[in-house]
Amino acid sequence: MNTKILIADDEADIVSMLASFFEGKGYIVLSAMDGSGVLKQVEKQPDIILLDINMPGSDGLEVCERIRDHVSCPILFLTARIEDTDKVKGFAVGGDDYIVKPFSLMELEARVRAHLRREARHNFEAQIKFSGELTIDYSERCLFFEGKRIGLAKKEFEIVELLSQNPGQVFGKERIYERIWGYDSEGDSSVVTEHIRRIRTKIAAYTERAYIETVWGCGYKWIK
Repeated sequence: MNTKILIADDEADIVSMLASFFEGKGYIVLSAMDGSGVLKQVEKQPDIILLDINMPGSDGLEVCERIRDHVSCPILFLTARIEDTDKVKGFAVGGDDYIVKPFSLMELEARVRAHLRREARHNFEAQIKFSGELTIDYSERCLFFEGKRIGLAKKEFEIVELLSQNPGQVFGKERIYERIWGYDSEGDSSVVTEHIRRIRTKIAAYTERAYIETVWGCGYKWIK
């Protein structure tokens, strides 16, 4: 079995127990203990997510709302208690089911299997990266800031794609030009500077955070 399950809970013993159980069933287990950890692990394209509602920082509902437009897999909330109003909130942000603690491992596995069987979207591979408040959707070839789409031209996105997929690595203008425009293109690397200026301007309309750093005399890099 190559099914990837992401287990997110702020209680280490629960994560350990569930990881051991599902690994024993042949699943590939990813784990996280807070919202930022979930965002990082989601980039590995899990097939199903078990998401605790009460996590430190961004809770499960907030995390679900952020990733739902970019992640097609089933999301099952783990919770100690559940009111009807909480259920409504959970389904509203894109959750697929609720598992109330304490739960039977056999029932949990049965629920997981049922959702995987019903998952008609499992062939879609969402290629995404979460960088601060910025979401990079490589499938859609666009950026989102807190759910708002940032429109980029084709070459602008290709520069973002190159830098963001190699965070911390410095790329000179000539190297970027060769990778994006090609060795045989008419023109010169000065066009890279203008494209990066445009990218920065578009991102700056939403946030003061600088994602592309100039390394003077060397080139540019994506800040981790």
